[in-house]
Amino acid sequence: MRRKSSRIRCRTKLAVLLSLTFCIGTFVLIQKQSSRIMNLDTSNSHMNQKPKMAFLFIARNRLPLDLVWDEFFQGQDEGEFSIYVHSRPGFLFNQATTKSRYFYGRQVNNSIQVEWGEASMILAERILLHNALKDATNERFLLLSDSCIPLYNFSYIYEYVMSTPTSFVDSFADTKDGRYNPKMHPVIPKFNWRKGSQWAVLIKNHAEIVVNDNTVFPEFQKHCRRRSLPEFWRDRPIHGDVSKEHNCIPDEHYVQTLLAQNGLEDEITKRTLTHTLWDISSSKDRERIGWHPVTYKLPDATPKLVKTIQKIDSIHYETENRREWCSSKEKPSACFLFARKFTRAAALKLLHTGALVIKPRPSSE
Repeated sequence: MRRKSSRIRCRTKLAVLLSLTFCIGTFVLIQKQSSRIMNLDTSNSHMNQKPKMAFLFIARNRLPLDLVWDEFFQGQDEGEFSIYVHSRPGFLFNQATTKSRYFYGRQVNNSIQVEWGEASMILAERILLHNALKDATNERFLLLSDSCIPLYNFSYIYEYVMSTPTSFVDSFADTKDGRYNPKMHPVIPKFNWRKGSQWAVLIKNHAEIVVNDNTVFPEFQKHCRRRSLPEFWRDRPIHGDVSKEHNCIPDEHYVQTLLAQNGLEDEITKRTLTHTLWDISSSKDRERIGWHPVTYKLPDATPKLVKTIQKIDSIHYETENRREWCSSKEKPSACFLFARKFTRAAALKLLHTGALVIKPRPSSE
């Protein structure tokens, strides 16, 4: 009887074990199938979603040209763009700080205090890109200043940017002494040292490389700094010979040098899409003479100015003896989609006088 009872108990335990194994196996199978369905739904959702342009603004506080951008975004499919703003820590974009609903709550919440000519500018760009990469539908990443205006309507810019599989990065060899710091060698060899505008348009792969960079950025933090301010601008004297300092402006070198370091220069169009006027040698306005580009003021804001910038079809790079002829969809095109630096008064004048045609084109129907 004891043997028979023992056999029954063993069979019962075996049956329970088999049932439990079957239940666990079924549960795991259901979970895997459910996960596959969810991933398929997400994939299909992304496939049906048009790729988006992420507009990444670097601002001091407010966006002074928010009304210009408000008109630019009006009437557009909000599934085709996203907006991120890096402003000073704690600054919020709401009804009290901006007149455009497109910027409500669009500030990044991990912003830092940015100083011109310091590596903090690069860090701000990386913070913007990191936030924008969280949205899987963002495919192009446009770095813009708070003094920047669009020169064309949204549809034209969208087609221009999306039809090109490369990043737009102003990049050329910097042959002048004083920018490259030999202390960067061997991490950043001089033959990879590049210069250009910080206002780039990046494809997703390049945006990810910028965000995940743990090699080039630390070298910029340690060895790339602007030269000390002139004597009359300083609060206290500086010990040492200022003339021997390397005048390295981090944001004018970082993305260009990083992509060269990674052997990706064949994947970029070597020009910026943002026009900036640097040639100020003939300017009689003392306020315009310095390290910064020309600021367009109210008297400058004319239809002629806009048309002059729009007509630029090539860019000459003196250090490489190279002329970059601009094209879109394999056809000659304007070089610039945006322009800076505009005061609020100048930008609003261009908007209200009709010099900026940035509204959607009327339907032909």
